[in-house]
Amino acid sequence: MAQCVQSVQELIPDSFVPCVAALCSDEAERLTRLNHLSFAELLKPFSRLTSEVHMRDPNNQLHIIKNLKIAVSNIVTQPPHPGAIRKLLSDVVSCSQPAEGLVANVITAGDYDLNISATTPWFESYRETFLQSMPASDHEFLNHYLACMLVASSSEADPVEQFSKLSQEQHRIQHNSDYTYPKWFIPNTLKYYVLLHDVSAGDEQRAESIYEEMKQKYGTQGCYLLKINSRTSNRASDEQIPDPWSQYLQKNSIQNQESYEDGPCTVTSNKNSDSNLLSLDGLDNEVKDGLPNNFRAHPLQLDPSSDPSNSIDGSDRVKCASSLHDTKKANTGIIHGACLTLTDHDRIRQFIQEFTFRGLLPHIEKTIRQLNDQLISRKGLSRSLFSATKKWFSGSKVPEKSINELKNTSGLLYPPEAPELQIRKMADLCFLVQHYDLAYSCYHTAKKDFLNDQAMLYAAGALEMAAVSAFLQPGAPRPYPAHYMDTAIQTYRDICKNMVLAERCVLLSAEILKSQSKYSEAAALLIRLTSEDSDLRSALLLEQAAHCFINMKSPMVRKYAFHMILAGHRFSKAGQKKHALRCYCQAMQVYKGKGWSLAEDHINFTIGRQSYTLRQLDNAVSAFRHILINESKQSAAQQGAFLREYLYVYKNVSQLSPDGPLPQLPLPYINSSATRVFFGHDRRPADGEKQAATHVSLDQEYDYESSQQWRELEEQVVALVNKGVIPSNFHPTQYCLNSYSDNSRFPLAVVEEPITVEVAFRNPLKVSLLLTDLSLLWKFQPNDFIGKNNEEVKELVTSEPEMIGTEVISEFLINSEESKVARLKLFPHHIGELHILGVVYNLGTIQGSMTVDGIGALPGCHTGKHSLSMSVRGRQDLEIQGPRLNNTKEEKTSIKYGPDRRLDPIITEEMPLLEVFFIHFPTGLLCGEIRKAYVEFVNVSKCPLTGLKVVCKHPEFFTFGGNTAILTPLSPSASENCSAYKTVVTDSTSVCTALTSSASSTDFGIGTGSHPEVIPVPLPDTVLLPGASVQLPMWLRGPDEEGVHEINFLFYYEGVKKQPKVRHRILRHTAVICTSRSLSVRATVCRSNSLEDEEGRGGNMLVFVDVENINTSEAGVKEFHIVQVSSSSKHWRLQKSVNLSENKDAKLGSREKGKFCFKAIRCKEKEVATQSSEKYTFADIIFGNEQIISSASPCADFFYRSLSSELRKSQAQPSVHTEKQSMEGAVRLIQKCSEVDLSVVILWKAYVVEDSKQLILEGQHHVILHTVGKEAFSYPQKQEPPEMEPLKFFRPENTTISLRPSVEQLSNLIKTSLHYPESFNHPFHQKSLCLVPVTLLLSNCSKADVDVIVDLRHKTTSPESLEIHGSFTWLGQTQYKLQLKGEEIHSLQLKACFVHTGVYNLGTFRVFAKLSDQVTVFETSQQNSMPALIIINNV
Repeated sequence: MAQCVQSVQELIPDSFVPCVAALCSDEAERLTRLNHLSFAELLKPFSRLTSEVHMRDPNNQLHIIKNLKIAVSNIVTQPPHPGAIRKLLSDVVSCSQPAEGLVANVITAGDYDLNISATTPWFESYRETFLQSMPASDHEFLNHYLACMLVASSSEADPVEQFSKLSQEQHRIQHNSDYTYPKWFIPNTLKYYVLLHDVSAGDEQRAESIYEEMKQKYGTQGCYLLKINSRTSNRASDEQIPDPWSQYLQKNSIQNQESYEDGPCTVTSNKNSDSNLLSLDGLDNEVKDGLPNNFRAHPLQLDPSSDPSNSIDGSDRVKCASSLHDTKKANTGIIHGACLTLTDHDRIRQFIQEFTFRGLLPHIEKTIRQLNDQLISRKGLSRSLFSATKKWFSGSKVPEKSINELKNTSGLLYPPEAPELQIRKMADLCFLVQHYDLAYSCYHTAKKDFLNDQAMLYAAGALEMAAVSAFLQPGAPRPYPAHYMDTAIQTYRDICKNMVLAERCVLLSAEILKSQSKYSEAAALLIRLTSEDSDLRSALLLEQAAHCFINMKSPMVRKYAFHMILAGHRFSKAGQKKHALRCYCQAMQVYKGKGWSLAEDHINFTIGRQSYTLRQLDNAVSAFRHILINESKQSAAQQGAFLREYLYVYKNVSQLSPDGPLPQLPLPYINSSATRVFFGHDRRPADGEKQAATHVSLDQEYDYESSQQWRELEEQVVALVNKGVIPSNFHPTQYCLNSYSDNSRFPLAVVEEPITVEVAFRNPLKVSLLLTDLSLLWKFQPNDFIGKNNEEVKELVTSEPEMIGTEVISEFLINSEESKVARLKLFPHHIGELHILGVVYNLGTIQGSMTVDGIGALPGCHTGKHSLSMSVRGRQDLEIQGPRLNNTKEEKTSIKYGPDRRLDPIITEEMPLLEVFFIHFPTGLLCGEIRKAYVEFVNVSKCPLTGLKVVCKHPEFFTFGGNTAILTPLSPSASENCSAYKTVVTDSTSVCTALTSSASSTDFGIGTGSHPEVIPVPLPDTVLLPGASVQLPMWLRGPDEEGVHEINFLFYYEGVKKQPKVRHRILRHTAVICTSRSLSVRATVCRSNSLEDEEGRGGNMLVFVDVENINTSEAGVKEFHIVQVSSSSKHWRLQKSVNLSENKDAKLGSREKGKFCFKAIRCKEKEVATQSSEKYTFADIIFGNEQIISSASPCADFFYRSLSSELRKSQAQPSVHTEKQSMEGAVRLIQKCSEVDLSVVILWKAYVVEDSKQLILEGQHHVILHTVGKEAFSYPQKQEPPEMEPLKFFRPENTTISLRPSVEQLSNLIKTSLHYPESFNHPFHQKSLCLVPVTLLLSNCSKADVDVIVDLRHKTTSPESLEIHGSFTWLGQTQYKLQLKGEEIHSLQLKACFVHTGVYNLGTFRVFAKLSDQVTVFETSQQNSMPALIIINNV
């Protein structure tokens, strides 16, 4: 239970006090009415004695009574009506609410921190009123009248006569059988005569003389002169006198039985209000208005024609509460005791003291003695006689009905003079004067008698008071007998069916148990008495039980909350809306955030309902909001009901302040961090063959890698434009801002270009939400207005359309539990600072049939079959938390977040805007296939643009053509065949010889120092005017690797007029090309052994080319034709084809392989000399009747691009070039011998059948040959991962790398060639030895002097070689030492000697060579290119 203001030791004596009746004459009543008080009310503040009083018990022991209080009330001759008492209690509770600003107790239990109201004044008021308003009953005497004050005024004609009238009246009421009410303690009631004297108006001497007369007649102990009204009421305002009555009267004006104004008061029922005027002056005996005389009705009496159930329905509750409020207001304006001075207060106080000391206590003391003596004297005879009579009449323990004994449901009814009742009387008297020992023994004795007689009502009363007396005994000689109380409660409730008495037991026992910290037992007791017959009682007891649970040693928090909910429910049924709301709010603290979502929903729903009923609309909105924003586990129908209630309440709130700020709506959820902002126009859809650049759009997913690639591309082109340096203030262009982008700076938007904000909504409910008139909420500060006073929140298009246009989505439906994005646009028409604050919309539900069991709609809601779609206007803010900072130490140790400015763009001046369209752009190509497409550039802005460049990671994929391409028109034959190449018709005579031409790489945009990836777009006049468009041809070449390729193009352009904030703009395009396999080309180059060529100079090469058709015929390719092989090099060129086959047409079917061999010769010296270092010689060997000019676009373009990409790859690897520079010159010379920079271009056509039409595709493959003897490929080779090397745990001693050329490089220093007859006839039978002359030619391939040793001795490595080649001998000198100058050719004449016929290999000699000026280079064996076979025949 909650803490009480009084302890239980104070509470019980205050609840059971001696009762005194008051009977006043009209004149006396008039005097007290001058103070707006009745006589009984006048005494109320002074009814507690200020000092201890003494009395003697029957054993003549002195007994001290502390804090004695007496209750004085006017005589009322009708018992209070139960319905009236219920109404009174209901009003008492509803008037007592928690004080505003009351500091609650904070209880910490486990994880819970609960704010709980420490006291429950409404419960205490209820308990006090309940105990005071209990009607007197026959089985107990605690609230029977012990004495009666007879009050007359000194101003009456004959006060003494008036006293005798009053005395007779009292006697009549007590002893006449017509009056069963009120109850009197003993027949001989104490009468105390009070003479009221009005000091300000009356005659004091007369009063004194009357008083003297009274003393003569009644004795000094039995009368009193009370002087009041020492000042006139018109002086009331002069000085402030305290008003001790207000606290008693204002508790409840209905509660005070005498709080009527002057004149008759009407107490009416709610049915026939005009028919029963009740006179309450207690004196008038006549019949008024022809009605029977019921003036003695209790002021709480309700008209019997009122509602039979005596319940108060909702409308009456509201009326009663409002009437109560009015009465309170009326009462607050009245000054009580206006004619009384402080001296009068003291006089009243003194009067009560005198009455108690001299009148009441001696009377009680005497009565106790009399009762005691009676009991002692009658104990033997009377008890035995009585019991004998019982046995005689009944013959059993349970008595039958007789004249004296009436049986009712709860056992016997004793006659008033029964000895058992005398014991009970004595016990009650002792209890009232706090003599608890004697009281206990008497109750205990009475209890036994009553139980023996099966008089259950009497027994329960004795048990109840015995338990209380035992508890209150000083020194606590015995423990509190709780089982007495339990039996009493059970008897009252189950046998006697008297819930009022049972409730009193529970209230007292619970307080006692609580004072002993037995909270569990107290809670069980309180819960036991909750029942359906009284919601108010059940609510109060459940609430107290909840407080018991929380006050336990280990608080039971969840039990507390559960019982609070039950109490709230019962309060609600009892019409106590405020208390119901308070209980639910207290319980909510426990259930909140613990995952008990259904319980939370129920509580919030009820809180919302109750708050709405109490017109606490903000609370109602907040509670309904909670139901909607938690992850609800409710059914769809229930959620629909919640939502409709919420909308209804919200609508009412918004109607109260229609011009106020828009409220924040809880639905749908907005994932603010997922908000994306896009600057620019939407991409145009594809139009036939015209395809717009992909650029950036909100439909693209964010990919970190690709965003890094775009950034690198942009940095490359910016660096090139700024002479190789990226400016310090450069930031990559971001068209789409999201949670991954860098949002720390204010983004820049261009005026007249739309800003699209993508807002991510989520509907957590199982019902659809309909958002209407959805738009963005923004704030704009134009640049030409300075000052903050211009910043206003703009909401709709109508507000400021000339500054910022706002798109409104008229309807946006989000289905149940759906996540959906809305794209909202703003159109800035002015430069300045824009701040996007949030979204504004009408929230509603779609129409549909939704009925919820057990939950009716709120008043005003349409509860038909289809609920009306209701909507409320509100907003939600977009608040994005920036990234967590983690740079400095301070930021790492604390949690700090950086700014996120994606919603705060700065609107800048106009900029050019480029759109790019691709025409006939393929999606699939063969590897190496060449295709011609067109690109259209359109300037859609009002500013001219210039400096257009495109940057791409794969420049070998496309070309706009070289400078020559624009100058030379396409040949007619090429246009007939729709060929992408520039072709020339040739004679059939020049089949196998090469046609040469030359071209410079600078013509094709490939310079040595430039960025090969940045390509200027050849715009005519380099400027694109507003609205103008240009179409340019674009050749594409399928990448060499098969698969899907994503190729990124970044178009860079600038405005003619330079902007300080935006220097350039970009446009992105991602082309997706799927390539399928076509041809695989591999080539090697070797030295030709024939040392003579047409000019008699050595240095010819043989180029072997293998071409394989590896197409898997997926693309429908029938066959490939090799139409031309071209070479390109600065020093070499192909001279002729040395293929032996006569087949002129080189066709390759699926999986076929063709082998080609070409002779390559050095370019003429004068040609090389005249050409600049960037000039390449192109030689074309044609297999058809058309020559493709390989030095023109696009063939040369792609060749140069592949060359430059090859260079980039070799530079990216740890390259040999860096080593070369540091090498010694001689070694460099050796290396140069084996180097050959020759590129071979294979041009082909493929015949494809597609849709029963034959198409001709064309393409080219490049093979770049660097080294003699090393195989080169047209496609990148997959490198095998290197094998794991064993770990070395020591450092090798020799760390210097000797700069020695490799064996391969040394072997190419000297080129050897044997000249001899292929077959030689010799008559062996004539001459056994056959001598053959052989010439050995030695050619120095380097430009340095070389020392050569020729060793003719056989050194065969294995016996097999002997068997195969046979044996022969060189005659003459076996070793020659020579020195060859740079590029010198030397011939040695040798003789070989044979003894048998056969085939012999003459290449058994070994050649060693070293540079003349080098000592360190070892002589290395020269490898002969091929065996030199000779056939020796016998003739």
